[in-house]
Amino acid sequence: MNGSKSPGLAGFGVLKNTTCHTEKKISVFFSIIFMTVGILSNSLAIVILMKAYQRFRQKSKASFLLLASGLVVTDLFGHLINGAIAVFVYASDKDWIRFNQSNILCSVFGICMVFFGLCPLFLGSVMAVERCIGVTKPIFHSTKMTSRHVKMMLTMVCLFAVLIALLPILRFRAYQIQASRTWCFYKTEHVEDWEDRFYLLLFSCLGFLALAISFLCNAVTGITLLRVKFKSQQRQGRSHHFEMIIQLLAIMCVSCICWSPFLVTMARIGINEGRSKETCETILFALRMATWNQILDPWVYILLRKAVLKNLYKITSGCCGVHVINLHMWELSSIKNSLKVAAISESPGSSKQMNLQPLSSMGQ
Repeated sequence: MNGSKSPGLAGFGVLKNTTCHTEKKISVFFSIIFMTVGILSNSLAIVILMKAYQRFRQKSKASFLLLASGLVVTDLFGHLINGAIAVFVYASDKDWIRFNQSNILCSVFGICMVFFGLCPLFLGSVMAVERCIGVTKPIFHSTKMTSRHVKMMLTMVCLFAVLIALLPILRFRAYQIQASRTWCFYKTEHVEDWEDRFYLLLFSCLGFLALAISFLCNAVTGITLLRVKFKSQQRQGRSHHFEMIIQLLAIMCVSCICWSPFLVTMARIGINEGRSKETCETILFALRMATWNQILDPWVYILLRKAVLKNLYKITSGCCGVHVINLHMWELSSIKNSLKVAAISESPGSSKQMNLQPLSSMGQ
């Protein structure tokens, strides 16, 4: 039966001659463990981020915390929805013909796989851009990056990811049941049509583009902070910048490690028109690697907080005997002082005071 001609039975031809066999008990065990750990980790990270948002309401950090909360919430729902569908499929003995006659479940599963795959990558790149603007253009960031604008950015990112996920449905291309019979995605076997190749390449290119933007913006942000640190002895107000850039670097590294195998695999299938040597086991391994990204993301905010980093610094400096960073930079008072200075500098009367100072010095 041809899936393109009969959308309601899309992918069922794969079920007869599948060469990918997975043990049901082990697969169900891993699915339940991944889902449980992911939900608990993301829930804990949401609590931490919400408390931090209530505590730090200055513009420089509030926008970052809103984006980070959006990322963690997306990961949470990704584990909840995709995990629940996967467990249901395993519990039903992967009998798609029995519970997926109209192909609705496979379409929902495929849409969720694409959306919850691309959305965290997009949000990671948006967070990197936001931090880059906050460090390199602080005045522009303080005046333009309001909570309203950040929420609009979150909405636009989610809508774009939804559009990419719905694109096959809008083009009357059904999502396909994969060879392992455990998940749905774009067509990955016997890809001959240009449109099927386009979806695979689009997914991979967008993912790699998001990672590239994150790498570029984080590099610019890190170099800028290091230049300021080494050129000026005044380090007040920089602790929250260093904390956030460390978290962003960790998110970028986790995303690159977890998503690269899956993105490369999909790109190779699209380029080779489905005749690549990627086996079902290889695709499943790459998919599980990508799933780990949604598990590790929240632990970046749980472990790489300022209090934890401060304790790690004490342990490292005690073991190595080298003082790299002054502990006073972690004081919260420095952040408040920097905000007061920024508020004074942006006030209308500040320019007049600055103009009067040279005149008074000339009079002396």
